[in-house]
Amino acid sequence: MATSAIGPGFITQTATFTATMGAAFAFGILASIIIDFVVQLNIWRIVTLTRMRASDIANAAIPGSGYLLAVLVIIGGLFFNIGNIGGTGLGLNAMLGLDPKWGGAISALLSIGIFLSKRAGLAIDRFIIVAGVLMIALTLFVAYVSGPPLLEALRQTILPDTINFATITTIVGGTVGGYITYSGAHRLLDKGTVGIENLGAVNRAALTGIAVTGVMRYVLFLAVLGVVASGVVIDISGKSANPAAQAFQSAAGNIGLRLFGVIFWAAAITSVIGAAYTSVSFLTAFKQDMSERARNLATVAFIAISLFFYIIMTTPPAQMLVFVGGLNGLILPIGLSIFIYAAWARADLMGGYRYPRWLLILGVLTCALTWYMAYKSVGPIFALLGL
Repeated sequence: MATSAIGPGFITQTATFTATMGAAFAFGILASIIIDFVVQLNIWRIVTLTRMRASDIANAAIPGSGYLLAVLVIIGGLFFNIGNIGGTGLGLNAMLGLDPKWGGAISALLSIGIFLSKRAGLAIDRFIIVAGVLMIALTLFVAYVSGPPLLEALRQTILPDTINFATITTIVGGTVGGYITYSGAHRLLDKGTVGIENLGAVNRAALTGIAVTGVMRYVLFLAVLGVVASGVVIDISGKSANPAAQAFQSAAGNIGLRLFGVIFWAAAITSVIGAAYTSVSFLTAFKQDMSERARNLATVAFIAISLFFYIIMTTPPAQMLVFVGGLNGLILPIGLSIFIYAAWARADLMGGYRYPRWLLILGVLTCALTWYMAYKSVGPIFALLGL
């Protein structure tokens, strides 16, 4: 879940909002971490207690809602994958100076090959572990050399000068919205980490995943904030704008830019594969007996369709990466509402397990908050694409 969340959208959103909001974005990060904790803890517990996939839980709780959830996740996953392919283009652009469109096309074709080859998949998994360590190390280095105003950042984490609901909705959507939180829950389901006896492990996994993403986002925020505070103007709206790359280059020179390109591309191409795989897994809501070959072909087709839309769209890749996080943030309250209802009214789905009232109440409050934020954010989020 953490590696899915820390992808190109995660990095681009954080850099973009830090450039536009400055230190005040710190409050958005704190608010998103609290929301993420409640959302993920509820969804993962319900999935593992019921031993059912998300769409099946939804259909059992509210007949027909599982199909709606599946459609929303698949559509959100498609938009997210368009953004992920855009992320691979931005990564190769930073790494080699390649045009983002060509970089996205090459990476999408490569991701299809990686998906179809188990050996290549193992190789890329190992590479991503190394790339992940490099990403963390480089981000810490940039945060150190950029010299961010720490006291101001800490103050605005608690007492912000301004609050922007669209930014909170977007980064929540990029962490636990759409397909991301379901992929982690379904992974636990596939591993057999289910039932009351495994609740401790489920809780630890959910909280650790959010903690890792929260810490990483805050460190990245500090790195970019130091660059912005020094007077560097970051382009966030140009056709070839890559805000995070600009920040890394400003702080660490051309070496930082090239290393950032490697890391950004690696994060993006694995997100292309993960988003396609998880989105296609929701097709089982409509066809329970899909063969493995059929799922493989559907996943390849999903990546190809994502590439087609990426090529024909004129929206800058960085702008698309921010938009898809916002879109997933708009989808989030629908799925969360269904799950909270299942926990409240359908204890029979969990074998009679008495769901903790405190967690349920937090879930209800968070659900109401996500609906309110979605309402307040519709205009600003869709304005990113000129809609």
